[in-house]
Amino acid sequence: MIISIIGAGNMGAGLVKQLTAAGHRVQVTSRDPAKAQALASAHPGASVVSAADVAQDASVIIIATGYADAETALKTLGSLDGRLVIDITNPLTADYMGLTIGHDTSAAEQIANAIPSAHVVKAFNTVLAQVLTQGASFANDQIVPVFYAGDDQQAKSTVREIVESIGFKPIDAGSLKNARYLEPVAGLNIYFAYGAGQGSTISPTWISRD
Repeated sequence: MIISIIGAGNMGAGLVKQLTAAGHRVQVTSRDPAKAQALASAHPGASVVSAADVAQDASVIIIATGYADAETALKTLGSLDGRLVIDITNPLTADYMGLTIGHDTSAAEQIANAIPSAHVVKAFNTVLAQVLTQGASFANDQIVPVFYAGDDQQAKSTVREIVESIGFKPIDAGSLKNARYLEPVAGLNIYFAYGAGQGSTISPTWISRD
């Protein structure tokens, strides 16, 4: 599977590391070409491509920029008809302690509205970059979950396969509208990590009595 990652920041770097280790072919593009090249060079199986080449080759596109830059970055790619776009962004305030939108929409829904011909799935937004980089295994045989939400079942199945391929636990969170819940969960996780001083190796999950 060819996966293009838009953005070479901490989350993008974590995804490149995990996806190439799982045997995926990964393309990296960034507004900072040198940063993209350094990231790709560090991981066999990764290469740098221009934004113009992304939509030609990739079967999956992961938007790993900040939310404020996501729509602009995606629109530079050309036609995304029928493509799977995984949105990992969170609409965070400047201090990372709040969300800029919510309740009646989400970052994922706004991105989907901007690229209506693509299949947008929300995923990975509740996983901190440090956790993503270090891998899915926690103490006591716990596996970090990746919640994913979308409206196209085939696209969601592909996301599930990707999540499983890198060792994380996929959890279907329903329709794309439920990104309105996933983004606040991510915000709370960020608060616990940085605002409450729990550190960046934590992850939200649900437990069951059964």
